[in-house]
Parts: sequence; C-alpha cells; structure tokens
Amino acid sequence: MGADLSHADVPKPTSRPDTPSTLRPDKARICPKGPAVGIDLGTTKSCVAVCQRGRVEILANDHNSRTTPSCVAFTHRERLVGEPAELQASLNPENTVYNVKRLIGRRYDDPSVQSDLKNWPNHLVEAGNGKAKVQVSYQGVEKELYPEEISAMVLYKLKQVAEASLGRPVTQAVITVPAYFNDAQRQATIDAGAIAGLRVLSLVSEPTAAAVAYGLKETHQHKGKRNILIFDLGGGTFDVSILTVQDGVFEVVATAGDSHLGGEDFDQRLTNQLAQEFRNKFQEDPTKSRKAMQRLKEACKKAKQTLSSSMAATVSIDSLYKGIDFHTTVTRACFEDLCGDLFQATLVQVQQVLEEAGLKKSQVHEIDLGGGSTHIPMIQRLLSKFFDGQRLCKSISPEEVVAHGAAIQAAILTGHRYQNLQNLLLLDVTPVSLGLETVGGVMDVLVKRNSPTPTKESRNFSTTEDNQGSLFLQIYEGERMLTKHNRLLGTITLSGLQPAPRGVPIIVVTFQIDHNNILTVSAMERKTGNKEELTIIDTRGRLDREEMERILQEEEEHRVQEKLQEEKLEALNALEASTLQLKRAAAEKSLDDRAKRRLLEMCEETAAWMDDNRLAPKKAYEERKKELEDVCSAILTHFNTREGQPEKPKAS
Repeated sequence: MGADLSHADVPKPTSRPDTPSTLRPDKARICPKGPAVGIDLGTTKSCVAVCQRGRVEILANDHNSRTTPSCVAFTHRERLVGEPAELQASLNPENTVYNVKRLIGRRYDDPSVQSDLKNWPNHLVEAGNGKAKVQVSYQGVEKELYPEEISAMVLYKLKQVAEASLGRPVTQAVITVPAYFNDAQRQATIDAGAIAGLRVLSLVSEPTAAAVAYGLKETHQHKGKRNILIFDLGGGTFDVSILTVQDGVFEVVATAGDSHLGGEDFDQRLTNQLAQEFRNKFQEDPTKSRKAMQRLKEACKKAKQTLSSSMAATVSIDSLYKGIDFHTTVTRACFEDLCGDLFQATLVQVQQVLEEAGLKKSQVHEIDLGGGSTHIPMIQRLLSKFFDGQRLCKSISPEEVVAHGAAIQAAILTGHRYQNLQNLLLLDVTPVSLGLETVGGVMDVLVKRNSPTPTKESRNFSTTEDNQGSLFLQIYEGERMLTKHNRLLGTITLSGLQPAPRGVPIIVVTFQIDHNNILTVSAMERKTGNKEELTIIDTRGRLDREEMERILQEEEEHRVQEKLQEEKLEALNALEASTLQLKRAAAEKSLDDRAKRRLLEMCEETAAWMDDNRLAPKKAYEERKKELEDVCSAILTHFNTREGQPEKPKAS
C-alpha cells in the first residue's frame, strides 16, 4: 500500500547500460544457428524478410504473396492459416479468427476488448486469470484459445515460409511490435514466438524498424544529422515516432500513437454505414447474422482498397441476408466523411510527438510511411498539408517496410558484418511512464515516457511507520497522477527489515529496462543488503509456466499430426498420379484389347478404392500404389514380350 513507502532522498539516475541490441556489429552476439529473419506480425497482414550478404529479401509464401493474412480458421477437419483461412471466412465466421493482435496481452475486461466485442464474429470468453480467450469449434470439439496461441500459429506459418524459401531451418527472429505496446503486450508477443518455435532475439518497435529500412536505403544520399518522422498506420495499430539519424545511429527521440486505431476501424465504419443503408432499404437487419456481416465487411474492405485509386467503388453482394441482394456505390468523398475524425486523430498524435521531441514542423527533414493504411489518399493529403506540403517518402512498400527493417536488425544481432551494416545502431525509448505507488495513492514516476532504452534508474525510499518489518511495492505504468487511473504491473514485498524508526531504513528501488522494453524491478535495503527482485511479467496478463508447457505440448502434437497428414496427402496424390498416368499409357499404347481392358479395370478399381479410403494411413496408399504399378508392369512386360516374338504362320 502507499502508506508503506516514502521518499528518502533525491533519485540518482544511472547511465544507459550496454545490451546486445545496442552493440555495433563487431560486438553483437553471434548466433551460428542458421539465418535469423525479421517478422512484422501485423493485425491484418504479416510479412517475413531476411537480410543476407547485406541485402534484404521479402520472402513470398506458397501463394506467391509477399504478405500473409494474420488469419487462422478452424474446421471440422483441419486448421488453416493465411490465405486459405481468409477465403473461407464468410462461410465460417465464428471459427475464423483475425485481428488477434488487438487482444494479445489484454484482459477480458479491458475497455478496448469490450468495445470490439460487438463487431467480432468470434465468441470471446474470460479465462480464470482474467485474460480474454477465443472460443472456436475444431474437429467437432469446443476449444478456448489464448491470443498468444493464435499469434503463434501465424508466426509458425511465417517460419515455414522462411524455411521453404531459404531451404534451411529457421529458429531465430526479430519480431516487431507497435511502439505503444505496453509491457504485457510485449511479453505476450515473446510467448507467441516461443510457442511457434522461434527464439526472439529482440522486439523492435515498428516505426523504428521502418526508419532503419528507409535510412539504410537512403543513407548514402544525406550527410549530417537528420530528423525523421515515421508515420506507421497499419490494419489495427497506429504509431508515430521521431528519430534522429547520424552516421548510422538511429535514436528514437519520442513516440506516440494508438494501439487500437487502423484500417480495421475504417472498414468497420463503412460496414456499419452500409448495414444501416440495408436496413433503410429493406427493413431487415443484417447485423443479426454473423455470416452476413462478415460478407459485408469483406466487401467494404475491398471497396476501401479500390477507393485508394478510384473515386467510387461498387459493393455488390448476392443474397446478403434473407435472400435479399444488396448493390450500392460508395464514393471516396463518402468514405472520407465517414472516417474523417479517425484520420484527424492521427494528426493529434503527430502534434504530440513533435512537442515531446521539442521540434518544429520545419525541423523534420523526412517523413516516412509505413503500414497499408497509408495508401489512403486523404491520409497522405492531410499529413503533407500538416507539414506545409512536404513530400512523403514511399520508396519502400508500406506493407513491407517494417519487416525490411526487422530483417536488418536480425542480421546485425547474428553477427553479419557487411559494409552497409557496419555502423548501424538502434536506440529506442520506453513508450509509457513507469513508477511506484506512494503515500496517498500518488504515482511516483521513476522512468518517464520516451526515456531512452535500455536504461536503469534508481531511487531511495524509506518506511512510513516505526519498526516496520516489510515494504510492499506496487509497480504501475501510465501517465496519470493517481495510480488508480494507471495500470498495475506487479508487486514486490521486501521482508525482514531491521526494526528502526520510520524514515531511517534506506531502500534502494531500481527500475531496469532491457532492449525489448521488458522491466525488472529490484528493492534492496542498503544497510543489510537484503534484496528482492521481480521481472515484470504482468501476472494479470502473461501465461504462466504450466499453461505455456501445455500449449507447447499441444502445438508439438499438432505439428506431428500435421506432418503425418501432409505425408499421407503426398502418398494419396502419388497414387492418384500413377493411376492417371497408367490410364494415359493404356490409351496411347498399341495394346491388345485384353491388356488395355485389364489396365483400365485396375485404374478404375484403384480410383474407387481411393474414394472409399480417404482416411486410410499413408502406408496403405503406398502399398496400393506398388500393387498397381507391379500388376501394370507385369501386363506391359507380357505384352512387350509377345510383341517381340516372331509372328506365327497363319493356318492355310
């Protein structure tokens, strides 16, 4: 409680310690375990990239796409990730999960989660630890999944994409997160990486990664110190950061944003508008059907994308609800009017980050864009006008720029020493103020928002009662004066204090933040050396060890079954291919009728057997294929032998 804690003297801030992510390449940790990739784990789309021989390559998935939908679907037969999941979403909305980044690291009672509930087709439930879980039906069984599990499925898909492209196992990654992600959200992202079988070398803020990508591309064009503003508006989150770049050093000066603002909100505005239009026209309410609303939202998303290059878009959905066809036209002007307040909200954050950086608009040398929502013409128009007509930098695809920068950082952390990476150094900031509750429930800030990380700050406190035997510390994050308005991260109890009058014992409290913005808090009684330490894992938000072990075991079992299923399908496809090949051979070869008939009979029998044995094991398909080929080989051998014999004389 606050009554346990009071100031002893003025805090003595300490210097920034070295950590692997801030070391230059010659001092970086060397990880000789194959290539490390950079992953942009997005709300709606994700991207994976690798930096090899000093060059970055965005890796395409098995659909030849450079981005993968952050979407997972569950059916009565299988689990789908990416494009296959997205394609069946309108038919199976309750069991198709997307936008999970808006849930990760949040509690069920979080206001943003409650706000999203009315728009989600999925059923959310509250776990025993207060976290939100997604309820789905998978193979006929009801399952409840943490957001970390869903995110891990997307990450594992990206891992497979990388391994297929590189031809090697991939076990290490740098993953990007919104700059405004709090401690719980960052910890949950690390957990998701672990579940996916990835060692997370570092978490990098999305705007920082974008700045690195642009900066590395254009470093040779500019000399001296430059102030760069990164405007990163994605599918579900918005970040704006200001960095200074000089001689390869990228230092974040200030960051702001909204972890609940992006393209999904624009889609929802348009969806709500058209749902109202449907009600007005037909006196029927499509919001009563999850399938209807999913189909309408998908159409609105496509219309939004069309409006980035056209002045109007057609929305046409056959039998949207109760057999009623819905056709309408959306103009760019209408869309901009619907979302105008959301677009303007981004500029409020831009103004805030300028003030916190202590810069005027004219002192910003470069404005770089990241995130697919920056394609929206009005966003670009408003941003350019805000900066008095300054040109916006779009030399790298906004959808790929964050993964591009993450791949560069992954290369640095694994010891790549190519010339263009030699002097690259990333210095980030903490996005939220951190402190302790003191007397009266007041928030005593030890680490201010936008403090450089890694960092270490210490402050002296004392007791508030005579002969106090223990000290109870409550750690909070937030910007409000009273802790009741901020977010509790964790608690430490320092016991065994020696009896003394109040205010006499000196307790040194230290906040240390690493390169992933993960906080460790320690409390030590100066006289005795008695010490307690806690790495803040947000006990209200992060998965505990038992749950992690259970999830890891389930995922491992799923991957084994998935591998067996793939091998079985390969054996089935091989059998089907052999059948078709032999059919063609029978038709093309000059066989006698008896041999041809026998070949075709074997092929038909095999085709019928396959239809009746779709659930047979891999070995059964392999045995059937060998049997088919052996019999057909014998028939063809017999035919060829007869064909090679001298013709018998005809009877007179």
